[in-house]
Amino acid sequence: MKLAVKLLTSTAFMMGIAVVISLLTNDFITGLFPDFLAGKDNAGLRSNITIILLACMLTITLSRIPYTDLNPLKNSKSVLRATLLGLVIASTVPLVAYFLLKDMDGYSQYAPGLVFIAATPFAASVGPLSLILRGDLQHALRSTIVVYVIALAWIPFIIWATMGKSVDMMTVVKTVIEIIGIPLVVSRLFTKVKIDKTHMSIILNITIAFLVWLSVGSTNFGSAGLTVLAVFMIIAALRDIGLGLGAEVTEKKMAIPWSQRVTDILMISYKNKGIAIALCGAVMGPLSAVAMVPIAASIVVEVCWVAFMDSVLFSKKRMEKELSQESAAGIHQVWEN
Repeated sequence: MKLAVKLLTSTAFMMGIAVVISLLTNDFITGLFPDFLAGKDNAGLRSNITIILLACMLTITLSRIPYTDLNPLKNSKSVLRATLLGLVIASTVPLVAYFLLKDMDGYSQYAPGLVFIAATPFAASVGPLSLILRGDLQHALRSTIVVYVIALAWIPFIIWATMGKSVDMMTVVKTVIEIIGIPLVVSRLFTKVKIDKTHMSIILNITIAFLVWLSVGSTNFGSAGLTVLAVFMIIAALRDIGLGLGAEVTEKKMAIPWSQRVTDILMISYKNKGIAIALCGAVMGPLSAVAMVPIAASIVVEVCWVAFMDSVLFSKKRMEKELSQESAAGIHQVWEN
């Protein structure tokens, strides 16, 4: 029983299992559930299910963030850091890749998926993960709320600046309000409602696993080919692993303490793929099965990255060693919140 609970509360494990099942049931391999997963007529249904589940997930996750210490004016450096890392810098790799591939034969039909990855903020679970990994919790919680508010304008702006003439911007705005705007408001009503952390973690992980299956399982890998998939996985690796390790090396050289490095690395490397999936499904419609290829490839890479962060980069042994060295060296809070 304890093993089952441990596995169900492990995001990396649940995402990994979801990816395996998604690939096995994908039309490219076995074609199980063809009418639901591969049918273009069900694209709208899959999109609606994704939006509803994602909105519920974000409402629950954001509700765990209290009202205290949320004023961005009193914490301007913290908010600026989060915005630069979690929105601006985190979006550079997929945006550059989009502009390089959008007019290239064999890649142009898949490139829009990179825009949705670029537009999304970091995962709302950065707060809980910061707590588990001894990160800067206050910075993480405050920044999650502020960055998600900024994302209400950031997401439509990025999509308009890249694909504005080819997509319905009203659909974009409507989807952003549904998956971010409403959860931001509704979550404030449940901040004092007690929710068991283990039960919440299990429910959220099962929902994430289902959304991964729904998106990766319906992705049209057959039209892509191994070369195209490899290219998008390399782009995903540069975005997740490259930026994450780059931030780790840079901030460590700057003598930035463990707590701040943990949260900053999570912000720059851990995108909210659920929002990318929901946006792609709602905006691209029947074409989402093709545009979802970069997102699906990114999910596979992110599973590996989350597992690496959990077991190596932010391992308990490394954390204790880093904190001990910081204490001996008298390293203090470099970046004031």
